[in-house]
Formats: sequence, C-alpha cells, structure tokens
Amino acid sequence: MTTTLATYPPELARLETLVDAVADRQRQDFGHMASEAKADGSLITACDRWSDETIVRGLGDAFPGEGVLSEEGDQHVPISSAYWVVDPLDGTTNFAAGIPYWAISIARFEGDCPCGPCWMCPLRQRIIAVRGQGAWRNGKLLQPPSRQADVAGCASLCSRSIGVLQKLPDRRFPGKIRLLGVASLNLVSVAMGQTVAALEATPKIWDLAAAWLVLTELECPIRWLLIDPQDQAPGANLAHTDYPVLAARSDSTLETFLPWAKALVAG
Repeated sequence: MTTTLATYPPELARLETLVDAVADRQRQDFGHMASEAKADGSLITACDRWSDETIVRGLGDAFPGEGVLSEEGDQHVPISSAYWVVDPLDGTTNFAAGIPYWAISIARFEGDCPCGPCWMCPLRQRIIAVRGQGAWRNGKLLQPPSRQADVAGCASLCSRSIGVLQKLPDRRFPGKIRLLGVASLNLVSVAMGQTVAALEATPKIWDLAAAWLVLTELECPIRWLLIDPQDQAPGANLAHTDYPVLAARSDSTLETFLPWAKALVAG
C-alpha cells in the first residue's frame, strides 16, 4: 500500500511542494550558515528564520483561518479549532556544526492533539502520518516496530536526560545509548524501529507534535512524565513549557525503561 499525491486534497499537494522547497533550501544552506544563541541558549541561523517565515506564510495561504504555532514565530496556542505546529529546522546545532542530521517537523492539530497529516522530512526521507490511517515513509506503509525483530537494542537519550545514568548507579541501563541531537527524530527513531526507546527531558510542543502522531499511529506507547500536551488552553504561551516524555516500541519495553524516566523527573 502506498500514499501518492493523487490521494491528497489539492491543499495538501501544495503543502508537499512547500515542504520540498524548504528542504531544498536547507540542503543548499547546510555548511554555510553562521549561528547565534537565543535567550534559552539554543542556536538559530538565518535559515531557521527563512524556513519558519516561508512555512508559516505557505500554511496561511493553503489553510486560511487556521492558526500556526511555530518555534521561531508565535508560540501561543492558536484559538482556531484547527491549527498547525511547526519546527522549521529541528536540529539547528547539528545543522550549524556541519552534522547532516536535522528535520522539518509540521503537524496539524484539531482541538488538543495532532490529527495529521503530519510531515517529518529528515533529509530525503518523508514521513507522513494521518490519525487513524497509519504512517508512511517515502510512500511505503510502515508497520509497528513491535511486529518487527529487535536487532540492535539502541535507546535514544537527549543531552539533558543522559544524567539519569548517574541516578541509578546500581542498575545497568537496558540499551545501547544513542544521542542523535534532534528531539523529533529521537522520538521518531522508535517508530521507525531504529531504537527501542527514547527519553526526552525538555521537548517543546514543536519538537514532539509530528513525532507524537507517528508514534501513535505505529502503536508505540508514550508516557508523559510531568505534563500531558493535550492539556493546552487556547492562547497559552508554550515558549517555556517542557513535556518530558518516554516513548517505546512496546508496553513491555516502556516498563523496562520507566525507572530511568521516573529518575529523570524525580529532581
């Protein structure tokens, strides 16, 4: 089974064209961008800003009346019943350092949770998910990782969650650790079967919006460790709201990694 443009409404075909254009520009700029630090210590480049402005403008043209919450723009929850959550270049540190691993993350929300289609574009791999219909990579329907053999046993941590290894010194961490440096792709790696679990300490809504739907459609359990991102009030400013989360390939795997997740938020 495949998903092709012929199955999309016209406005979604326009969205695919928009995302491809932004991805092309990012590949052209990669390796040539100076970065600067934002107030929270994260990095930003001119390409981040251009990508954000281009995506927000394109979404406004294709979906008039639907608000947009974006990392580099308005970070308030839109008051419209349907809206978009955008991270125009997730992995700016990698991008600025010349490490070729980053993503464009876009998800459409209805109410307080993603419904799709969402788009994850890590390099030349397009990942799309639609609530209740599944997820595809480059047009190929994906199967839940729980139905696949686990070979490597890798687990993804972020730089702020790796400290949990010191909090349980008497217990061996149940996975081979990987730090990919891109929150959205850390989470999606579970859905892709690349890792068995991912633990993120401080993801923002734009980091996890698209990944959340991909994980859900591929039957990967998610445990919100402090705040449920469905509890969003229209107009709320999410600039400083973190959603610590553990995602896993199966319920049993989630239980295996849960002690480290609890240690992460124990203080």
